Amino acid sequence: MKTAAQHLDLRNLVPACAGITVFGLAFGMTFPLLSLILESRGVPETLIGINAAMMPIGILLFSPLIPVMSGRLGSRNMALMAAFLTALIMLSYYVFDSLEAWFVLRLMQGMTISTLFVLSEVWIVRYAGDRHRGKVVAIYGGILSLSFGTGPALISWIGIEGWAPFAMGATVLLAGVLPLLFMKNERTDEKQEQSVSGIVNFSRKAPLLIACVLVFSLFDAAILSLLPVYGIRYGLDISTAALALTALIIGNALLQFPIGWLADKFPHRIILTGCAGLAAMMLMLLPITMTTALMWPVLVLAGTFGYGVYTVSLVMLGSRFEGAELVNGASAFASIWGVGALFGALSGGWAMTHLGPDGLPLHLAMAYFLLAMGLGYRGYVLARSKR
Repeated sequence: MKTAAQHLDLRNLVPACAGITVFGLAFGMTFPLLSLILESRGVPETLIGINAAMMPIGILLFSPLIPVMSGRLGSRNMALMAAFLTALIMLSYYVFDSLEAWFVLRLMQGMTISTLFVLSEVWIVRYAGDRHRGKVVAIYGGILSLSFGTGPALISWIGIEGWAPFAMGATVLLAGVLPLLFMKNERTDEKQEQSVSGIVNFSRKAPLLIACVLVFSLFDAAILSLLPVYGIRYGLDISTAALALTALIIGNALLQFPIGWLADKFPHRIILTGCAGLAAMMLMLLPITMTTALMWPVLVLAGTFGYGVYTVSLVMLGSRFEGAELVNGASAFASIWGVGALFGALSGGWAMTHLGPDGLPLHLAMAYFLLAMGLGYRGYVLARSKR
């Protein structure tokens, strides 16, 4: 647990943010790019969802190893290695252009991507300092989401045909290596727990955080992989369907700072409950507003509150844990994200197939609604216990 206050460390914080931004851009391209290519080839939504689920499976399998490996290799060196491998995998999608090969490649990409994001989140919450952690995490989340949103926008410009989108993704990933060279290659000094037991123990210490990450991951994977397909089912062209995903992600980029500011001022559980409830509301409004002008603000607000749950969860992680426990916590987040994203991609495809296109936002709305109810009930129980 945390014992001492930390101060803002710009020397490591700035390159960490810069590096993860370009990784986010390439990652934001991959989900919609592959889904749109498979859609254009007539692959059913359920199979598209299963293919997209390979990446979270890779994250789930590899995340428990990250605390031990980063302790031995150093976090910066491990991130550099993962960046090079991710760029190579991006090019391999074009070289090995078959659905069967993409199952393997997406599994491998999940392993390398998990390394980049676990370590980046450890850096952000560690170097942000205690006083401004909510605002710094919100800025990080906003920048990352802006890079995610730029990925689908690039697809609408470059298209989905040929070598260009894969070459662009690999180039951006390699560019992200440069800022990381200026970071310290830190190794964890504290004795590491065994990776799997460490994650299990963390889940017992912070079940509320785990529940928030689980619901967020359902939303994140289903939206990234299937929202463009959802738009096409409503009659949008490929360019507009990709921009719909951009609008949702940009909502996070533009409006996370107020959420982070609130997290620095008020109890985290209250902010989490509000974000979950408002995310459920926006997702329920989406089927009513699709193909109208109101679709765009609803998408923006759905992204703001949906991703806001994860922003506040990261703030809570950094405020409660440090050192080896912080790395274990970030790894637990990634593992739970892998579980939730696996079911998010699968359930999203199933819901669209069996319940119609609107099954996608409505089943995600139900998940956020249940989370808000659980958070509210937990807050009520704690308030009564203090009387």
